[in-house]
Amino acid sequence: MGRIIAIANQKGGVGKTTTSINLSACLAEAGKKVLAIDLDPQGNTTSGLGVDKSELENTIYELMLDECSVKEAMVQTQIENLYLLPSNVNLAGAEIELLDFKEKEYILRDAVDYIQDDFDYIIIDCPPSLNMLTVNAMTTATSVLVPIQCEYYAIEGLSQLMYTINLVQSRLNPKLTIEGIVFTMYDSRTNLSMQVVENVKENIDAVVYNTIIPRNIRLAEAPSHGLPINLYDTKSAGAESYRQLAREVIERKVEE
Repeated sequence: MGRIIAIANQKGGVGKTTTSINLSACLAEAGKKVLAIDLDPQGNTTSGLGVDKSELENTIYELMLDECSVKEAMVQTQIENLYLLPSNVNLAGAEIELLDFKEKEYILRDAVDYIQDDFDYIIIDCPPSLNMLTVNAMTTATSVLVPIQCEYYAIEGLSQLMYTINLVQSRLNPKLTIEGIVFTMYDSRTNLSMQVVENVKENIDAVVYNTIIPRNIRLAEAPSHGLPINLYDTKSAGAESYRQLAREVIERKVEE
């Protein structure tokens, strides 16, 4: 049965989509069969994996409205072993359209149930807010990975996210755990980055991954070329960091 990891943080600009794209690609590179689910109406994971958002007949939106099957919405990416449930701007209206659905918190889970055994890992890129789409991701997932930018306001909102995760766990998905925290956009030249890392470790009761993702220009450039970092610049610091994160994710499963 595939391990389902939601990448979530209600703060925007923390490297959530970058982590979704590149963790998925590096897990696939390691020989794992991976499904990336783009649950963000901006569709940046979709375009970042080289899929044209405007050319899609079926997306996660049609899937959640029961207008297509999960296999009809799924596309194979240019990366071996990596598949995608794509998204586009249509998903922005799903929040209102789902209001009348019964069991609306479990729509994604029920759809993914059909194909979970086909994959080693399913990575869900959540929207940057704590809405019904994020709740669907958390009822589907077995764990939540939280990217945190190494900046002054990093912890702001983190307690709210942890509260939401605990609430979903107690009321909707008892299997849900906190996968851990991964630091992004780390700048070794600044004392602030180091202080943020230490501050979070001291104040948050959660696993902190050893891998720290650096601030890296190649990482920032890759999405505009529709490529994950391990294909765009395979020897860059960003590529090595996401490979290391993928190894940690794989090894952690063995230890559980």
